[in-house]
Amino acid sequence: MFSDYKLKEACGICGVFNHKEAANFAYLILYALQHRGQESAGIVSTDKKNFYEYKSTGLVAEVFDKETIKKLKGNVAIGHNRYSTTGDDSFINIQPFTATLSSGNIAIAHNGNLTNTYKLRKSLTTKGAIFNSQSDTEIILHLIAHSKGNIITRLINSLKQIKGAYSLVILTKHSIIGVRDPYGFRPLTIGKMKDTIILSSETCSFELIGAKLLRDVKPGEVVIINDKGITSLQPFKKVEPKQCIFEYVYFARPDSILWEKDVYIVRKRLGELLFQESPVEADVVVPVPDSSVASAIGFAQASGIPFEFGLIRNHYIGRTFIEPKQSIRHFGVKLKFNAVRKFLKGKRVVVVDDSIVRGTTSRKIVKMLKAAGAKEVHLRIASPPIISPCFYGIDTPTRKELIAFSHSVEEIKKYSTADSLSYLSLDGLKKAAEKKENFCYACFTGKYLTEFE
Repeated sequence: MFSDYKLKEACGICGVFNHKEAANFAYLILYALQHRGQESAGIVSTDKKNFYEYKSTGLVAEVFDKETIKKLKGNVAIGHNRYSTTGDDSFINIQPFTATLSSGNIAIAHNGNLTNTYKLRKSLTTKGAIFNSQSDTEIILHLIAHSKGNIITRLINSLKQIKGAYSLVILTKHSIIGVRDPYGFRPLTIGKMKDTIILSSETCSFELIGAKLLRDVKPGEVVIINDKGITSLQPFKKVEPKQCIFEYVYFARPDSILWEKDVYIVRKRLGELLFQESPVEADVVVPVPDSSVASAIGFAQASGIPFEFGLIRNHYIGRTFIEPKQSIRHFGVKLKFNAVRKFLKGKRVVVVDDSIVRGTTSRKIVKMLKAAGAKEVHLRIASPPIISPCFYGIDTPTRKELIAFSHSVEEIKKYSTADSLSYLSLDGLKKAAEKKENFCYACFTGKYLTEFE
């Protein structure tokens, strides 16, 4: 019903080293990272003797309770929130994955997508590997198992064979290991809470547990966290970082600091630049909540047009619902949004959204606003047109399903029934991100950084 509304988030990963309530803090971090994956959640902990794990489908609060957390013993733990980018949402694909190797137990949680999965899986199967899941993450485990040496040597040898996007947290009996791929597509940060070291996809989780941000795990870096502290390795051939620009546009929580920048500030800047490029005479600026709020505020402040929440979002939609037999116009979008007539009736409305994927929801929102009395509706999109799928950890529709791939801006405007439509330019997006050479823009340009099978 809502699959046409947004691209699906990447996963959220975390690690907690040296805390007597490690599993409980991993749970809290996953709670803060819930926006990055809502299909399933899992935690694996260790007391340096045994591994303890619990994972299931559902939201973090649905998966864990006091009793399950109590059974996750030890002062070291890793966790994972999942949205499936490879493999379906069945139980066998829930992370973290665990395995017993000749060197001991290991658990792994992965955010990203490998792009040479088929070749590696075929090679490993030929060598006798037996796969239990459809996830590309399991390939990393098998590569480690087939390598020689200590766990760090095995891990590095394995990662040199894979291509694509990966941020990893890996648990052994005595350490947590954090890794980002050489391009640094997906985020991973290091925090500290007294004598406890934290790994997390986003800094918003640090605020919840009272940890301080130390730094990002660098692209191509392997960090080893154990009783000796933090050891850093840079074992891969250095390339220019190409971090996912869509983290700033949509995925990351606005209260996170991502790659040394406040996400909220970047999004406000997107809105300011959007007005500078595409001004319009209007009476009110309305965001499509929640991810577009900061950009809409930036647009409103730059234009001097009043900002109002003309659309209210329902945050409590479950996975399934029963649609009434009697047809309700735009039923799906009405479950998620409700128009506030008081701010819309007789007004020229600017609707700011972060992106358009298939276009069907934008059309429904415009029609909803007009039905609520809006005199005019002008769509302003705080990113360029999405013309290509992402293969680096985002679940994107196929190219032919992306409306901007096969339609001009004017055609999309007519389809949406808006009075005008403008996107932020690629140059505007790069300007907001500042270090423009450090980002991946493949979904906007079709120019990919790695080869694909």
